Amino acid sequence: MTPRVRPGRLAEIGPFTWLFARLSGRVAGTGPLNLFLTLGRRPRLFHTWLLFAGSLMPGGVLPRRESELVILRVAHLRSCQYEFDHHVRLARRAGVRSADVERVLAGPSAPGWTERERAVLAAVDALHASRDLSDAVWAALRRHLTEPECVELCMLAGHYEMLATVIGALRIEPDAPRGQIRRA
Repeated sequence: MTPRVRPGRLAEIGPFTWLFARLSGRVAGTGPLNLFLTLGRRPRLFHTWLLFAGSLMPGGVLPRRESELVILRVAHLRSCQYEFDHHVRLARRAGVRSADVERVLAGPSAPGWTERERAVLAAVDALHASRDLSDAVWAALRRHLTEPECVELCMLAGHYEMLATVIGALRIEPDAPRGQIRRA
């Protein structure tokens, strides 16, 4: 797959984004993140998006483990391998085990989820399928989440749906394993 937008170089994306992509890659265990290098080709938009995205994850009100389950489920439903692979690594740090990742692939009806996790994942599936939540899905969600958590869940799932669209449309390539760093 050839990227439709080439990842930016230092002169194209500026020092902040260039360093941020590299530091984020170190945290992720990869080279610089191609997502950031690509989105950084629009510096002002990238910086604004980064604040928004960071307010959802890791800075949101949902427990980090649940946020990662939501992101993994969206990535799976959207067949977005870039997003899925990146968040498997992050999810491990948030307490998501390999068995949980397998259950994410199976969906909310898989055995082993808590009732809260089942409600959250069922909401993700509903948002993906119909862009809405039925009254039954909403009622199940409200038994476990506060209103602010419900707002955040909808925004988190929608954000990662959007991100999967951008990654796919721009054909963003997987991040290089650590040590294979692009030169600016």
